[in-house]
Amino acid sequence: MGLREQRVVVIGGTSGIGLAVAGGAAAEGAEVVVASRRRESVDGALERLPAGAEGHVLDATDEDAVRGFFERVGAFDHLVYTAGESLLLEPLAEADVARARRFLDTRLWGAYTAVKHGAGSIRPGGSVVLTTGTAGRRPLPGSSAASALCGAMESLTRALAVELAPLRVNVVSPGMVRTELWRELPEEARKELFRSAESLPVGRIGEPADVAEAYLYLMRGGYSTGSVVVVDGGGTLV
Repeated sequence: MGLREQRVVVIGGTSGIGLAVAGGAAAEGAEVVVASRRRESVDGALERLPAGAEGHVLDATDEDAVRGFFERVGAFDHLVYTAGESLLLEPLAEADVARARRFLDTRLWGAYTAVKHGAGSIRPGGSVVLTTGTAGRRPLPGSSAASALCGAMESLTRALAVELAPLRVNVVSPGMVRTELWRELPEEARKELFRSAESLPVGRIGEPADVAEAYLYLMRGGYSTGSVVVVDGGGTLV
C-alpha cells in the first residue's frame, strides 16, 4: 500500500502543497518528478528534494508542451496536479474577465490536458489526484471565479473516475493554507487573513504538509475513486 519504488509525477510540485506532496512521496521511497513553469522554481525544488528527484520546466496551458512532457517522462504510477496561479479574489463588478479565464486555464484546463496526455502512461494500480478548494462549498464575496473553478474540478473528477476506470481519479479540497498563492495580497491583509484562521475549529492555519497527507493517502488507497477529500481545519463548519 506504500509508495516505495513507485514513480510520482507532480505538476505544480515546486512550491507549496505540490512540493510537500513530492517531499512526502520521496520520504516513502517514491521516485518523484516535479514540473513547473519557471526554471528557478524547478531548480529550487530540486535543491530541497532528495537526490534522484527529476525536474522539468512545463507550461501546463500549452497542450503540445504537455504532450511532449509525458512522452519524455514515460511510464509512471501516480499523477498529482497542484499547478495554479495566485488565488483570484475580486468583486464581480470589478472582475477582469480575461484574468479570470487565465485563472481557469491553468487550474482547470491545465489539469484536463495533463490527464488527457498522462493517463495512458500510468501503470495498473496507479492514480490521478487533482486539486480543488472549499470555495465551491462555502463561497465568499469576491470568490465567484474561484467558486466556479472548485465546482468544475469536483465534477471533472467524478466524470474522469467513471471514464478512466479502473484508473482511480480523486481530488483534494484544501481550505486556508499558508502558501505562496496568497502572495498578491498586501502583506498586512495577508497577515490578517492568516490570523483569522485562529477561529477555525483546529485553531490555526493549515500548512502544506497538513494537506499533502491527503494526496499521499489517495495515492495509496486502492479503494478510493471519484472522492473529494476536504482538508480545511473545519472551515466549512463555521
